[in-house]
Amino acid sequence: MKMLKISLLAVAFGLMSFSAITPVKTMVTKVANYASVLVWKSETIDVGSIPQGTPKPIIFEFKNTGKTPVILTNVQGSCGCTATNYTKTPIAPGKSGTVTATYNAAAMGAFTKTVTVTSNAEATPKVLTIKGTVVAATVKS
Repeated sequence: MKMLKISLLAVAFGLMSFSAITPVKTMVTKVANYASVLVWKSETIDVGSIPQGTPKPIIFEFKNTGKTPVILTNVQGSCGCTATNYTKTPIAPGKSGTVTATYNAAAMGAFTKTVTVTSNAEATPKVLTIKGTVVAATVKS
């Protein structure tokens, strides 16, 4: 009799383990609600022809259209030929800031360079583009 009770108990537990449905947990990725709060005057600037050996500063302007201050956390040129500078203080709502990329026009020919801007306003960095043509410097007589 004791063996029968143990067997029935084992069968009952075995059936309960099959009938129990493990709850499925849905993986929810929390993504911050990033609205495009930085409005750029231009994301691509064509500087045209620039003389070889003359660094050319290019200024990208933007405005904070959001409701909180924006902080630029990193600005990086695509190569060593592009130095960057940018507004390092928080940009209040409704205010403007700049990113300056200075291209060292050493090699002749057409060029396209990028500047990557990381901020607390956007989930992915903004990529700005500079393009133009480096021409031979004219010699003054």
